[in-house]
Amino acid sequence: MLIWVLMLIGGGVLGIWLDLHWFYALFANPVFHLATLTAGIFLLRLVLRASRYTGRLLAHMGREGDIARMETNKLVTTGIYSCMRHPMHFGLLFFPWSAALILGSPSFILAIAPLEILFILMMIKFVEEPEAIRKFGDAYQKYQKQVPCFNLHPDCWRQLFLKE
Repeated sequence: MLIWVLMLIGGGVLGIWLDLHWFYALFANPVFHLATLTAGIFLLRLVLRASRYTGRLLAHMGREGDIARMETNKLVTTGIYSCMRHPMHFGLLFFPWSAALILGSPSFILAIAPLEILFILMMIKFVEEPEAIRKFGDAYQKYQKQVPCFNLHPDCWRQLFLKE
């Protein structure tokens, strides 16, 4: 959670600083801000919807017994998880970009948010995946071979972003 806060606040502050020095005309344009704000709110709604849907699914199907609130101890491979291994992370990939759009910072939108998205992808690859292999063993490795990390198929997107 701390990493998210640092990325969003740090990205916003750095973005505004860069904008004031290099992109002031665009940063000060109210039409640009209105357009990015509208797009950012739309994207944020999709991110929150995906996060809420996958979080509920994991809380319901990924927990067995008395374990900590945010923990899972059961591999979920049905529903959206039959379409992609990391649907919650896929939705959250767009969180930095939605924050950048809402802030209306060209530097944040075009440079910083994409770098933060790359960082999130690296965290999934080098932290989340090895942790899932340690937790679920052979079952997860079999699941890895059958289901992609992310899936760009429109049916998967519909299931992730339009489920309530």
